Amino acid sequence: MVRPGDCRLSRRRRWVAAVGTLVVTLGVAVPALAQDSGPQDRTLQASGDRTSEVRNAIRGGRARNVILFIGDGMGDSEITAARNYARGAAGRLAMDELPLTGAYTTYSVQKGDPSKPDYVTDSAASGSGWATGQKTYNGAISVDAYGNPVPTLLELAKRNGYRTGDVTTAEVQDATPAVLGAHVVDRSCKGPESMARCPSNAKENGGAGSIAEQLVQTGPDVLLGGGKNYFDQKVRAGEFQGRTVLEQATAAGYQSVTDADGLARAGRDRPLLGLFADGNMEVQWTGPAARVGGTPPGTCQANPNLPAGAPKLADMTRKALDLLDRQDGNAGKGFFLQVEGASIDKQDHAADPCGQIGETVGFDEAVAAGTAFARSHPDTLVLVTADHGHTSQIIPNDAQSPGQTATLVTRDGVPMTINYGTSVAGRSQEHTGTQVRIAGYGPQAANVVGVTDQTEVFHTVSRALSLR
Repeated sequence: MVRPGDCRLSRRRRWVAAVGTLVVTLGVAVPALAQDSGPQDRTLQASGDRTSEVRNAIRGGRARNVILFIGDGMGDSEITAARNYARGAAGRLAMDELPLTGAYTTYSVQKGDPSKPDYVTDSAASGSGWATGQKTYNGAISVDAYGNPVPTLLELAKRNGYRTGDVTTAEVQDATPAVLGAHVVDRSCKGPESMARCPSNAKENGGAGSIAEQLVQTGPDVLLGGGKNYFDQKVRAGEFQGRTVLEQATAAGYQSVTDADGLARAGRDRPLLGLFADGNMEVQWTGPAARVGGTPPGTCQANPNLPAGAPKLADMTRKALDLLDRQDGNAGKGFFLQVEGASIDKQDHAADPCGQIGETVGFDEAVAAGTAFARSHPDTLVLVTADHGHTSQIIPNDAQSPGQTATLVTRDGVPMTINYGTSVAGRSQEHTGTQVRIAGYGPQAANVVGVTDQTEVFHTVSRALSLR
């Protein structure tokens, strides 16, 4: 007996087999490792009427905890490429399962004239937008368009008695983590020896210091990522003059760890500083880089340069949640935690689809950890979004693109061509000015629905935690 759809499935299997033959013929391995990473049971369900489901997801009131997930450069194209490759076209990522979804605008403003928009933001201005609730210029770290410091969500959360965390796969001094705990006029001013563009912020000139110094002074309870090089730089003025920023952190009470074992052993008795790389942390996957004229169909592999002792973003997220979710002290107060998947953006700049997709999948695993926590802690608000869009696009396999392309064989066994065309070959690809997705779960999550602006995240989190 032939069931409805059997002929269609048979044709699809023949097509999948043909692609597999093509890949083998071209000498491209198809490992299970990269394509099978993470949960695989998230498949498209029959839609039906979701009115009741959405109604039940709408909750006002206060939250005890907030987890803000930022996929740097993670526009809709980046999400779709990762979903297609790792889950299949009918699959679903963890971030797809959040019940309330909208979009927000990401533009920055011009330095010295906030009445004029800059349509394509960078990560510094975009992060400053949700961190402070104010638009600013590209390159600014939580200062307004005139260079004046503006209080951030993390600073306000600490002032109101909440525990705080800041987690990233980049240097902790990079733009997105920096906006929560520092105020400088240029994002490049990461350490005391890197202050050329921020003379007014330098300690020796009476300023608050570099991003690294200010992060220590702001004092999140958990600070995890890369950027050890800047903590090895020496402070140039003040109490810690001549000593390293890491020594300043130790004097402030931080325990410091440098690998996954140290992270696992870290206790709750002191704030935690995890520095897992001198610069940015290594990406999870590698594979064929996009090039003009395209590539043969290929697959992604585990990055051979990934240190064996490096924690994944999901590991750092789970540890941060464990350390921040405490009932001692002020039992009524919870935490504010920001988690960034940083190198989605960095690999998009490099026209590296496997690097980009692997980081999106790794970020999604962290989102899964955060939403699992929220399901068992219903007083938790989870927000998942991006700081800006980026360049990658999924295009027809036979398109004659003037840009750089790479073709990957997805979980469906079908080739997918990704195009990078916002800069010439050999130059960094560019951000785009598109609106990006924001999704939410928990108290106040309904405020993401529709089209809002990036700065609204500040107000949503502030309402949820009653920040003053």
